[in-house]
Amino acid sequence: MEDRGPVCMSCADLGHLVFLPSGDAALTRRARKHSRLSAVLVRFSRARKHYERQGVLVEEAAIEQAEAECLVDADARARRRERERERRASEDVDLQRALAMEITRLFPGCPTGRAEAIARHTGDRGSGRVGRTAAARALDPEAVTLAVVAAVRHGDTDYDDLLMTGVDRAEARERVRADVDQVLESWRTPLD
Repeated sequence: MEDRGPVCMSCADLGHLVFLPSGDAALTRRARKHSRLSAVLVRFSRARKHYERQGVLVEEAAIEQAEAECLVDADARARRRERERERRASEDVDLQRALAMEITRLFPGCPTGRAEAIARHTGDRGSGRVGRTAAARALDPEAVTLAVVAAVRHGDTDYDDLLMTGVDRAEARERVRADVDQVLESWRTPLD
């Protein structure tokens, strides 16, 4: 875009650049380092209502140099990715174990298997659930309680059936609130 509106790549003095799609961070980082001129290409997503990065425009020689560098250390980067994957998996197991223990502490009447299932479900990486929030990872009682409430709502009431029949989410939550409170109250009492 220029002052008067959109211009073609040649008119913007970018016609000599080549498109490098996003997807390989190392290649992109190195290509931008070796290119004297680069530009980020974005597209507006109407569904998400923001711009999303599509890739970069860089000089062709920079891409070739970056590809050569990436080939040299591809094995080392693959090993590093595998170590990071294993580390994250171990962290996830530790978080889920800690969440299960906190659920059991807050709700001593909750069956052990159920506490573990709630912790596994809410602690899934990338799930966007309350268990992945900073508060839940810090074992904040309010965040852990919210995770338990959600699990009870979906697992011990007809909440999902209400949603499937077209009932509004807020109204469905209100309809099952007493059932959720009843289960939570029974779980607050230790098992004999």
